[in-house]
Amino acid sequence: MDLSNAPGSLSNEANRLAALMGLGILDTPAERDFDEITRLAATALGAESAAVSLIDKERQWFKSRFGVPFTETTRDIAFCTHAVASRDVLIVPDATLDDRFSANPLVTREGGIRFYAGVPLIISSGYCIGTLCVFDPVSRPGLTDTQRSVLIDLARLATDFIESHRLRRMGEIAARVVDATSDSVVAADQNGRIVFWNPAAERMFGRAFDEAIGRKIEMIIPDHLADDAREIFASAGAEVTPEAGFLELVGVRADGSEFPLELSVAPWGIGPPDNGFAAIIRDISTRKALDRERESDKSFLDTVVRNLPAMLFVKDAETRKYLMVNRTGERAIGKPAEEIVGRTDRELFPHYGASYERRDGEAIAASSPLTFESKFIREDGRPIHFRTTRALIDGPDRPRQYILGISEDVTATRLAEAQVLRLAHYDMLTGALNRASFNDRLHRLVQEGEAFALLSIDLDRFKAVNDQLGHPAGDSVLTQVSDRLQAAITESGWVARVGGDEFVVVLKCSRLRERAADAASAIVASIAQPFATEKGVAHAGASIGIVLMPEDGSTTTQLRENADLALYRAKQMGRGNACFFNAEMDAAAQDRRKLEGDLRGAIAAGNIELFYQPVLSARTGQITSAEALARWTHTERGPVRPDIFIPLAEECGLIDDLGQQLLRKACRDAQTWPHHVRVAVNLSPLQFLTGKLVDNVRDAITTSKIRADRLQLEVTEGLVIRDVERTFEQLEQLRALGIQVLIDDFGVGYSSLSYFQRFPFDKVKLDKSFVDEIVTSRAAKAIIQAVVGLGEALNMGIVAEGVETEEQMRLLVATGCTHLQGYLFSRPVSADALREMLISNPPNGLNTSAAA
Repeated sequence: MDLSNAPGSLSNEANRLAALMGLGILDTPAERDFDEITRLAATALGAESAAVSLIDKERQWFKSRFGVPFTETTRDIAFCTHAVASRDVLIVPDATLDDRFSANPLVTREGGIRFYAGVPLIISSGYCIGTLCVFDPVSRPGLTDTQRSVLIDLARLATDFIESHRLRRMGEIAARVVDATSDSVVAADQNGRIVFWNPAAERMFGRAFDEAIGRKIEMIIPDHLADDAREIFASAGAEVTPEAGFLELVGVRADGSEFPLELSVAPWGIGPPDNGFAAIIRDISTRKALDRERESDKSFLDTVVRNLPAMLFVKDAETRKYLMVNRTGERAIGKPAEEIVGRTDRELFPHYGASYERRDGEAIAASSPLTFESKFIREDGRPIHFRTTRALIDGPDRPRQYILGISEDVTATRLAEAQVLRLAHYDMLTGALNRASFNDRLHRLVQEGEAFALLSIDLDRFKAVNDQLGHPAGDSVLTQVSDRLQAAITESGWVARVGGDEFVVVLKCSRLRERAADAASAIVASIAQPFATEKGVAHAGASIGIVLMPEDGSTTTQLRENADLALYRAKQMGRGNACFFNAEMDAAAQDRRKLEGDLRGAIAAGNIELFYQPVLSARTGQITSAEALARWTHTERGPVRPDIFIPLAEECGLIDDLGQQLLRKACRDAQTWPHHVRVAVNLSPLQFLTGKLVDNVRDAITTSKIRADRLQLEVTEGLVIRDVERTFEQLEQLRALGIQVLIDDFGVGYSSLSYFQRFPFDKVKLDKSFVDEIVTSRAAKAIIQAVVGLGEALNMGIVAEGVETEEQMRLLVATGCTHLQGYLFSRPVSADALREMLISNPPNGLNTSAAA
């Protein structure tokens, strides 16, 4: 018979060793029962030695030994290995004559083994784990039948002792587990009386062991459920193989309190009618509470998801079908969830579905969430703009099973941005290009070297219109003037409003001088016509100065200056005239060159002074900062306006030296003020081009010993667009020093919300043009409110500059501007005068709040 795969064979060694280890008998102390077996074996067979030998992986270990001086040997020299492999009684009459053992060190040593007889120890699982063996230093012919039977019987007894050892060990382990487990273990006899009650049951039911033993097991169940419990326990005791699973019941403690429990029962005993049953009982109060909490959380989460102000949807990543959409999504799409779930974008949005599915595909291919903007037209005709973030999430069946989308309706934002963009380029009153857009276009025309005519137009008698008919009538006149200018030039040019009553027309056409003269005549004639307003008929006129590019200048500054000279000459000729720039006006250019030389000398001598205009908190009225304003008093000309000498310094390459000089002076002056008052210094865009700005600012702070957080630097929107990356890099370095950065003249340049995403400005300064019109223009007030809202959202202060009237202050404070600046509070004053003002400034400041 082939025994190669039998449990005891050495070919099935891994399982045999596992069975041996599972007995837990290796390396245990000597036991009298085993020692009695080896003594009896040696005596009955007349052998010198006997042993209960267990064959481990690399050794033979003796659980019991009689007449053996050692406790173990290596496995390779063990006679018992052969007995285990054969699964039969192994008898070796003379080991010296047996080729298997003749060279064995147990044989060749002095007094070595000659005779050996061993019987395999085969446990109940069928594995042979060792032998009961006897051996002698004298050879013998073999065993008598009686001796053989005795050895086999003793081996069987040793096997029983080994099995008993295993059962005792398992019982001890089971007892410890039952005592240590947090689950109650309760056993009852065939009559349902408790015969076992572990410590966990004592704690769970509040009854000691002695109180429970002998009682009916129904005592652990409330009376109103006792009948159901008896039926369950009775069926458990009758079942030989109970149904798997757990039952949920209600338990009752000794104090009468009830709690949810989970029960598993199994029969024990020799069979009916002597069957009892055992129950494992678990208190599931915590689990039930967690279930309720999870259910509550799920309900709460469902409510939150349903009512999120953003659209939330889930799609199947494979089929692209909608699986869920919240209420906001229903409202946005214009369909109930029942008509959305189970359908694809192509089915829901025939015109846009393909592009939406492409976006889904991009999100699936990406390793992180992607954000897209999209637009669609609802069935009611309303256009909707969405910003949607898509992310892949894992499902129960596979990774990245679902597409989770969160869509924000940005329609209002996009419309507002479009309006802000328009206002950034166009005058909000007349619709003509604004000053910033005009400057940009003019700069590009000059850069491109194109020939064009520039007409600088100033309205005559406009102040009288405002004074006599009021500002609304004046606004109406300005709007009509813009329309008449556009009509006069047709499609050959464009119109810009660059000041209160100042307009500019640029013409690009052939026969430039002739066409410019015709346009000027048409404009003068058109503006001379009466203007109808709600307050009556108004009359005005126009004076025009004309320059030609490139004859009259090759830079924007030259062209503007020469146009102003021509306009001045036209006014000198009498109102309602137009005048071309000519060589006789070149004296102004000569004067400019002399002014440039004088400016160089003034900078070198440090004669450019600083005056300071206070900035007040709109809430407290206290002075929180002061803007440094450059002033130059010429020895011959007297005061020279900053809007003349600052651009001149920029054009002549003097702005870096002048800017550093004024920055140092402002920091030194501010160091003498109270430490809560900051100083604001304007930066020229050209200072950012030198690469020295950050070092210059750091030097000014260090030499003056002023705290960095007391310095504010003001930059214009025009600066930001010149070299975005370079500008923001330097602004971030300045912020890292602790300096505050303000954006000046906001709203008249290239206002864009993207700037605020790129750089966190500390404050925004509203341009004076908005402040001037807040009392009379609803549009101006709306824009100021929008900017204030933006400031609140981005944690930026809003400074209104150019405040001149109590009414302006009242409206600005009510709108939410955080700071105010203007002639209403103080004109620019010297450093000494400001110092005195700061000393006398009352703790509660000026009464700005009262005006609100």
